[in-house]
Amino acid sequence: MDTLSYKTVSANKANVDKQWLLIDATDQVLGRLASKVAKVIRGKNKPNFTPNVDCGDNVVIVNADKIRLTGNKLEGKVIFSYSGYPGGRHDKTAGEILAKDSRKLIEHAVKGMLPKNRLGAKLLKNLHVYAGAEHDQEAQQPKKIDLNEIY
Repeated sequence: MDTLSYKTVSANKANVDKQWLLIDATDQVLGRLASKVAKVIRGKNKPNFTPNVDCGDNVVIVNADKIRLTGNKLEGKVIFSYSGYPGGRHDKTAGEILAKDSRKLIEHAVKGMLPKNRLGAKLLKNLHVYAGAEHDQEAQQPKKIDLNEIY
């Protein structure tokens, strides 16, 4: 048996195949969409996944204002931010965030599912969320995928 034929392939910047993917968020459940998008951005769906390299795809999400939340999460899910000053905590419900800027709700959910380090911050730049059906990444020619069937 030739042991040289079994080489572990480790991805790096030179040999990573990054694609642009388009996802329609119409009637998608927020948490399920976010977990699948985080997996694609991280690159865990690829055979040459390397944990310390940005080997995932660029994802464009359209129709973020048509996202769906199950149960009582519109009024019950509280997302807070903290300014750093005493008494600087600001609480908002998911319904308030969805009404004001629906993109922030998806970005917050995906960010929570990525690593909490420099790589996670870099991976978050591969996510582009738009409230309507139009997006600015037409030049990249993103390939439309359906997360329910593929992943």
